[in-house]
Amino acid sequence: MGFIGSLRRIVLTPEVHNTYVSVRGFHVKSPQAQALLETIGRTFLEGYGDAAEAGRVSEIEPALERIPARFRGFGYEGAAMALAIRDALPFGGGKLEEFLAGPGDRHVYMAYVGIGWAMARLPRFRWHRLHAPDPLLRWLALDGYGFHQAYFHTRRYVMEHFQAERFPWPVDDDTGYANRAIDQGIGRALWFVGGADVLQVTRLVDGFAESRRADLYSGVGLAATYAGGADETELRELWRRAGTYRAHLIQGSAFAAAARVRAGLVGPHVETATRLFCGLAPVEAAAVTDRARPGHSLPGEPPAYEIWRSRIRKTLAIGRYDRASDTR
Repeated sequence: MGFIGSLRRIVLTPEVHNTYVSVRGFHVKSPQAQALLETIGRTFLEGYGDAAEAGRVSEIEPALERIPARFRGFGYEGAAMALAIRDALPFGGGKLEEFLAGPGDRHVYMAYVGIGWAMARLPRFRWHRLHAPDPLLRWLALDGYGFHQAYFHTRRYVMEHFQAERFPWPVDDDTGYANRAIDQGIGRALWFVGGADVLQVTRLVDGFAESRRADLYSGVGLAATYAGGADETELRELWRRAGTYRAHLIQGSAFAAAARVRAGLVGPHVETATRLFCGLAPVEAAAVTDRARPGHSLPGEPPAYEIWRSRIRKTLAIGRYDRASDTR
């Protein structure tokens, strides 16, 4: 890939030690859970580095496809972040669009989350360079932003529960939904901050204002399903402790299933989580998300993204609130 590409990788790629649990100060449940979460972080940075170094978008896919299936989606997420940052730099542009139209298409959900990571690292005056054209999926960029902030600025976003009064992106949105999408990403990050320890994670959620917990539990359900790190007994405890927020846990799990199924990366931990939370196999839960996709929202309605999430909750939660007796 040449000297310029190698230099770009060195300059742009964050240090891998920043993903170590000991550096981040995150909770450690077990050596196995710690190794899993650190592997996810390392894989993200590997994908980021591959995309930062590549001279052409076509050079990225072979490296990403060598990543083990369980972690491959995180590599694509990191690659999308790197391309978004490269596009935002002077004389950059077009690489993320090409990536999304090509190898990133199967990983589009993770790619949009990666765009949010780039947003968190770029100055706001460069945000207009971000390529997030899908009006439905662009909210996933804010999910990624929220994850980044909670992961790297844990004290402020998790311990002190910081929330901006009004987030300035996307500029054409007047619903004020941005903070809710950010909270969904913070919820995903809580799975990492809490070390995939259900008791610790749910205590962190319960420390937030009640009005924020539904979106946080959606993120927790997504991370517990997509990343894994908890066995069936622990997931049953998560279901029990989620209480009135179970429908949001279900919705997050269904989103994770959709991302895994679309990318062809379904594994046993995904199967366990979706069958427990959604009562369906991953491919069936993913099909529900596909059928629930809305068109454009009308003036006065929530964003189409929230309509989508609401439809999934209503579809999958019907008849499932009495499942507490099934999870003892």
